[in-house]
Amino acid sequence: MRVRQLTAAAAALLLTAGLGGCSDGPAPGRTPEPAPARADPTATTGDVRATDRTAVRDGGTLRWAVDGVPATLNVYQQGATADSALVAHALYPSLFRPDEHGRFVPDPDYLASAESTPYGQLPQVVTYRLNPHAVWSDGTPLSAADLAAQRGALSGLDPDYEGGHPAGYDAIDSVVQGADPHEVKVTFRQPYAEWRSLFGPLYPAAETATPGAFNRALTGKGHPSAGPYTLSRYDAEGGRVTVVRNPAWWGDKPKSDRIEFLAAPPEQRLDQLNQEQLDVAPLTAAVDRAVPEPSSASPSDGSAGQPAAAPPAAAPEAAELALRRAESLPGVTVHRAAAASLTQLTVNADRGPLTDPAVRQALGRAVDRRRIAEAALGPLGLPAAPLGSHLFAEDQEGYRDNSAAAGPADAARLLDEAGWKRSGDGVRSKDGKDLALTLLVPAGSATAKRTADALTADLAESGIEVRPVAAAAEDFVKDHLANGDYDLALFSWPVGLSPAGEQRATYAKPRPDPDGTVAVGRNYGRSGSDEIDRLFDLAVAELDQTTRLDLLQEADVQIWRLGHSVPLYQRPELVGVRTGVVGAGAWGFGWPRFQDVGWSR
Repeated sequence: MRVRQLTAAAAALLLTAGLGGCSDGPAPGRTPEPAPARADPTATTGDVRATDRTAVRDGGTLRWAVDGVPATLNVYQQGATADSALVAHALYPSLFRPDEHGRFVPDPDYLASAESTPYGQLPQVVTYRLNPHAVWSDGTPLSAADLAAQRGALSGLDPDYEGGHPAGYDAIDSVVQGADPHEVKVTFRQPYAEWRSLFGPLYPAAETATPGAFNRALTGKGHPSAGPYTLSRYDAEGGRVTVVRNPAWWGDKPKSDRIEFLAAPPEQRLDQLNQEQLDVAPLTAAVDRAVPEPSSASPSDGSAGQPAAAPPAAAPEAAELALRRAESLPGVTVHRAAAASLTQLTVNADRGPLTDPAVRQALGRAVDRRRIAEAALGPLGLPAAPLGSHLFAEDQEGYRDNSAAAGPADAARLLDEAGWKRSGDGVRSKDGKDLALTLLVPAGSATAKRTADALTADLAESGIEVRPVAAAAEDFVKDHLANGDYDLALFSWPVGLSPAGEQRATYAKPRPDPDGTVAVGRNYGRSGSDEIDRLFDLAVAELDQTTRLDLLQEADVQIWRLGHSVPLYQRPELVGVRTGVVGAGAWGFGWPRFQDVGWSR
């Protein structure tokens, strides 16, 4: 099978949202929905110190850690990262923003109202009423021209635009001004249920109206913005992006005078917090990728009669020490949440014994997801909540645990019936070959190691031998996932707010290209079905919310039965925040409301 390579931005999102990613900021893309059965109803809401705006001091500077100065602030370009999105949310509009349950709600700073034509009435037309006070920093009002240009850039209709094609823009037929300059009418060529996910962030027409304008990196001053802050400094070499209050801002006055986004490698953030050089610092990677301190013992060869040096601590032990240090830093609080990112065990259906659906199903039933979640999340102080859905995070509206669709937890019977019998050493074999599989894991991640150890033990109990293989971030996708060079793989997908549109490609049935080769696209599990594709297509066009969620639930049930992958848990999110800073923490589904972030009185 052949894989169409991910864009650089998509690959970066996969890894930054994954177990071993470096950036803990919100990613450009996200994913949503279904209902009951929660282990802990508060597990995935954010952990943010919020307070009334009147209790926040007017003025001051915030120093915010990022991995590096982004190559671009256009989140739809190939060079975009999670840090691109973080800074962009301070500068650019999003007509809708997610609430704590992953539901899109209008942002009144930009949108007075938005309404779709009644259910069943075609064509679907969404009428947006823009806030009449909303203007770009050059004084130009937000208008239909901005939405129309962004639709043209992201629809895929013009191949000269270099960037991603987020779900939904290709469904739009036209964007025109309505009754006055503040009204915009968007007509869809086919119904699109997840229309609220569009136009966030929204860029000015000057940045998207032509391929030349869109394709250049969005950096530096002089580009119109329309957020509570405007760009003051963009210093890639010095590792600093500075945003200051936007004098044209019409909403609540930003509390902080300026925010400094400072390039701070994760391994240095605990020191920088301790030295009061940072006020807000994502710490997931700083803890997860902590390395053992060099041994102070004598030379390892035991020369001069001295004992050999002790071996370095295992990565989980170093991570535990790093977490303890973070929690003990004076004047710093560690905020914890389950991130908007789903960690799963992906099964390569195009490889060896895993081509047999019965073996894939048995493998899924052999995994004790609660034990896995406890091993991964317990040491970080987060609830050990196993996931039961491929498409939704636990606290999203409509979440439902569909894991029972995989059938009774009797992996042994399935493997026996498939001809894999236990041998003397406990490992199952068939036709002289052991049931031995590789497990691809992100290198250097303590959470991945704990998870891999627990998975290895789980599967060994069912007679499946697993050998973990670590891969560096830069090789994980292109050299392994994309090429099918693995049996099992452990990584995370960003969870967004538009599951029907955004998740379809992950589970779409691989199909042959005109030349006969099979393109798997983003479906690294390489299994799919016409029925799953049909359910996604129906869901993305279903405007009735209840019916749409039912279709997505059925798609998830079919994915469980297929043995495509095993959802495990949501990726942990840790953020260190200095005492006195309010409006900051671990955001879960959303992103900061930057005008509210500041220092308490």
